[in-house]
Amino acid sequence: MHAIRLHAFGPAENLTYEEVPDPVPGPGQVRVRVAAAGVHLLDTALREGMTGPFPAPAELPTVPGREVAGTVDALGEGADPSWLGKRVVAHLGMAPGGYAELAVTDAARLHALPDHLGEAEAVAMIGTGRTTLGILQFAELGPDSVAIVPAAAGGIGTLLVQYAKNAGATVIGLAGGPRKVDRVRANGADLAVDYTEPDWADKVRAHLGGRTATVVFDSVGGDTGRAAVDLLGRGGRHLVFGWSSAGLHDGEPLAFTPGELADRGITSESVLGPVMLQKAGGDVRTLELAALAAAADGTLRPAVQTFPLAEAARAHRALETRGTMGKVVLVP
Repeated sequence: MHAIRLHAFGPAENLTYEEVPDPVPGPGQVRVRVAAAGVHLLDTALREGMTGPFPAPAELPTVPGREVAGTVDALGEGADPSWLGKRVVAHLGMAPGGYAELAVTDAARLHALPDHLGEAEAVAMIGTGRTTLGILQFAELGPDSVAIVPAAAGGIGTLLVQYAKNAGATVIGLAGGPRKVDRVRANGADLAVDYTEPDWADKVRAHLGGRTATVVFDSVGGDTGRAAVDLLGRGGRHLVFGWSSAGLHDGEPLAFTPGELADRGITSESVLGPVMLQKAGGDVRTLELAALAAAADGTLRPAVQTFPLAEAARAHRALETRGTMGKVVLVP
């Protein structure tokens, strides 16, 4: 098979397209002939040897990637034979191996795909979709809500805008550049603004006409995140799940002192990791099932940008330079 391998930590160019032996499923595992493999911004940090929610690979070379969809073509000992030939999607968890034509995973991680749900969309929902629904557990959106979504043209941002609109909220989507702003507007945001323009916050205030934001879904931090938080009224919530404007590799999330929060009458909390899982009842599959169901019935429509598997390095560079819209997916 062909796969992307990383032989040394460093820049995107270190990702190489190679021919490697086919993986063999072990006990309780299956092998998936991959039709789509998800790429996450975190992958770019792991490529450089950084640690975070997932540890950097202990041994090199490695095949990156933790989200795959395709068809089960081989079974390990003890795996349920009914999986053979089925279209499936899986998050591989702590074990990488997704950037490949074939990937192995525990059968317990599989979800069967409905006939009308494509593999690329399923990959978007198994990771990005489950995270989105995890974030939304903290939001309590309704018709009186005013939600600000920075990075609204991204994979999570696209889904947040859709969910908030479905809940009846007023949605302000922020994006960098005219093409992304057009995408956010077409996705249903009540107002789409370019956060690279110096007067973007004034445009939001003018649109709201005296209303204030009730929630900021912050994945960017930095000056944009702080300006978005300045639009919150008393009782507003700042939900943090990233800080990409500072750079994932060396940035810090936007932070406030307890005194600042008390004076403003707002809250700020990180909603990733154990707190998200605890909110979901301790089972990440609950979020995965809900995300896949929402895509299957059309409630949520993931945006996907595909790259050929052989061009994984280009996909990483595009992610790092904010040159993508939606979930980035590699196609063998």
